[in-house]
Amino acid sequence: GKSFKGARVVISGSGNVAIYACQKATELGGKVIAVSDSNGYIVDENGIDYKTLQIIKEQKRDRIKTYTNYVKDAKYFEDKNGSKGIWTVPCDIALPCATQNEISEESAKILVKNGCWAVAEGANMPSTPGAIEVYQKNGVLYGPAKAANAGGVATSALEMSQNSMRYSWTFEEVDKKLHDIMVSIYNNSVAAAKKYNMTTPAGKIDLMAGANIAGFEKVADAMLWQGIAY
Repeated sequence: GKSFKGARVVISGSGNVAIYACQKATELGGKVIAVSDSNGYIVDENGIDYKTLQIIKEQKRDRIKTYTNYVKDAKYFEDKNGSKGIWTVPCDIALPCATQNEISEESAKILVKNGCWAVAEGANMPSTPGAIEVYQKNGVLYGPAKAANAGGVATSALEMSQNSMRYSWTFEEVDKKLHDIMVSIYNNSVAAAKKYNMTTPAGKIDLMAGANIAGFEKVADAMLWQGIAY
């Protein structure tokens, strides 16, 4: 199967989600070639240095265009239309981590045309309904926001667990627990999609429908168990 290893990755945004998506994608062997902020985006064909990104955004609180001051081969493109321009950069994996509705149907078609085979949402609902339809018709592996960006809430729950137990886990322990949670979310989404025969127009497992159903059933079951609904 396919993986991040050797893949070209484009990430919109440069906040917490985008920065650490960049770090994780790099650690998994991917090459992140573009990131953005509200003014524009940078392209570094040698691979975005996430540590430099952290300095710019977390320490200097500066704009993304200053990345070119650190990496001379990088190019900056002004983009006053939000994240529209960054999705014209050819990639294998797209990680929209900026804002709602940032990938339009038009942008999704460009991604597909340029060979993108996976989209995983880090922002809340960054793909329009038209964009999602394009993914599904063309067999793009699509990780919907409610599942793909559940890591933030999951990590908060892990922090609450540590506080309750008066205990502290190492970074590696938390990362392993988070990995297991995300695998479980994926497996539950796949199981729900298969249970209700939910497939995309391209004949793939519909992870969006699976995530919606799995989430609904979990809440509904909890309500029944607590006697809130009957």
